[in-house]
Amino acid sequence: MNDYSEQFKELVFLDTETTGGDPEDRVCQVAYIYQGVEYDELFKPPLPIKPDASAVNHIDNHMVADKGDFAGSDMQAHLQQLLQEDKQILIAHNAKFDITMLQKDDVETVRFIDTLKVARHMDPEGKLPKYGMQYLRYKMDLRVENAPAHNALGDIRVLVKLFERLYQKHIDSGLSHEEVIADFERVSQLPSLIKKFNFGKHIGKAVADVANEDRGYLEWLLKQKQTQRAEGNPDEDWEFTLDTYLN
Repeated sequence: MNDYSEQFKELVFLDTETTGGDPEDRVCQVAYIYQGVEYDELFKPPLPIKPDASAVNHIDNHMVADKGDFAGSDMQAHLQQLLQEDKQILIAHNAKFDITMLQKDDVETVRFIDTLKVARHMDPEGKLPKYGMQYLRYKMDLRVENAPAHNALGDIRVLVKLFERLYQKHIDSGLSHEEVIADFERVSQLPSLIKKFNFGKHIGKAVADVANEDRGYLEWLLKQKQTQRAEGNPDEDWEFTLDTYLN
């Protein structure tokens, strides 16, 4: 932490690494920073880590074979205490994913801020092609030491710097600390309107333009997202975006 440490004392910067991204998947690494202290542990999940997940987070089943369960751990108990109080606020990038993963082990979250949604909200014209944390790290020239990508501890070190940058932009606009936090929480609760495609045959194009040129593609994609939600893996931002442009 830096000069904001007193103002940020209620914030819990958190990231998880998991066995995969499907409804049955669970955490295998949890890291968070609270009041300047770093917490980081590997856990043996109740199902194997999938090869696709290991290819991203570089955690394999051998690395967690002798680790304990997250359920019943001191870390789980600490997070249950912190996140179920309305004084502390979870900060995460794509926060609902981490919140959902923690819920599977009985860790509930009362308040949260999603830096992905905040970053997208602060780019109303959609000038940025993507909002992944590692992209924003280099786009914003965030100087972070010892922060390997897709490692939970490395990611939250970047997350702190990203939050500070977004926070300072709001402060510079004349808002108070309380107003910034309230605005960030409000934005984080709402689905985001995505401006450009960052995948598929229309990659790089504005969604509004594709709605005029290839409406059938948006209708097809919306059905795919609705199916995905029914299978327990919702993508509320894309569903909201597609529904908005189609109607």
